[in-house]
Parts: sequence; C-alpha cells; structure tokens
Amino acid sequence: MVMKKTQKKRLITKHQTHDSDTGSPQVQVGILTKEIAMLTKHLQDHKKDHSGRKGLLAKVARRRTLLNYMKMNKPADYQSMLEVNKLKK
Repeated sequence: MVMKKTQKKRLITKHQTHDSDTGSPQVQVGILTKEIAMLTKHLQDHKKDHSGRKGLLAKVARRRTLLNYMKMNKPADYQSMLEVNKLKK
C-alpha cells in the first residue's frame, strides 16, 4: 500500500501553509488520513493481514497525536483540518 508520488504531491499542495511546506502538522495529517483510508480498504479485503492492521493502528495513533498538538496550539487550523478531512471530534 504505497501512495504514488503524484497523489502525495497533490495532498501536500492542498494542505501546505506556504510554498516550501512539506512537514507541517496539516500536511502530515492529510497524508496520514489518505494512508489510513487506503489501509482500511486493503484490510477489508484481507482480513488476516495482522501486520497491516498493526501499521494501521500506528498511523491512527500518529494522526491522533498530531491532531491533539494542533488542538492545543493551533485551534483554527485544527477545526479546518476536521472539516477538510471530515474527521470526528
């Protein structure tokens, strides 16, 4: 489940805060959200892929950590990420 370079570039340009931004929390959450969606779809077809499930849980935990950081330090960006990615509070 590897994301193509073009997909990743599109996500980066969609979430970046300035031209050379590739690692802000907004970009990382956007990329993780897409990867989580891809892994979820994969695991629905391959129910016994336990290593994939472990990777999914790690990505969800990482995204949750980044969202908590944004909630504490950048509340406006946090709200916009919830709306853009249609995440639950």
